[in-house]
Amino acid sequence: MRAFSLIAGLGNPGPRYAANRHNIGFQAVQDLAETHHLTFSRTEHRARTAHGSIGGERVILAQPQTWMNESGIAVGALARFYKIAPENVLVIYDDLDIPLGTLRYRAEGSSGGHRGVQSIIQHLGTNAFPRLRLGIGRPPGRMDAAAYVLQDFSAEEEPLVWEVLRQTRALANAWLAGDPDFERQGMTWRIEEGDKG
Repeated sequence: MRAFSLIAGLGNPGPRYAANRHNIGFQAVQDLAETHHLTFSRTEHRARTAHGSIGGERVILAQPQTWMNESGIAVGALARFYKIAPENVLVIYDDLDIPLGTLRYRAEGSSGGHRGVQSIIQHLGTNAFPRLRLGIGRPPGRMDAAAYVLQDFSAEEEPLVWEVLRQTRALANAWLAGDPDFERQGMTWRIEEGDKG
């Protein structure tokens, strides 16, 4: 049994960014907290945190309050302070390279160009930590990717976003419970149209 697990959702702090595509990691840990009656009542090590237990496992949920590209400052500091091994740190974040409705898990690996994840690799000193990537899709036409990720999801996308959050919650619960499937290096889940609602 782990002493603690850390689940960090990545995003940018402040109400201006709350509903952005880039903040789906924040949204996921907020949903997880609300489902399990946990409250983001502390600010520590440059992160908002919620402490409690999920399925009998002690957990800290975190929303780094640095900018996205410096997420590792908070995640690394929390992991060191609470003596949480990298394999017990689950990072949830957006991914431009997979479509909305697709989720991918890896136990370790490169940042894939995601600067928030690159920061975490730098501050943990390893890329051997689990991560759950939530697809947000590519920008339409010639739209700049940086502008696209700072847009809110459209009203048409919202039902699919809620299903992504529901699936993320289920996967986080399974990961905390030590589901042996998470020992595999790569897994993908796709939410079909019929799964929404």
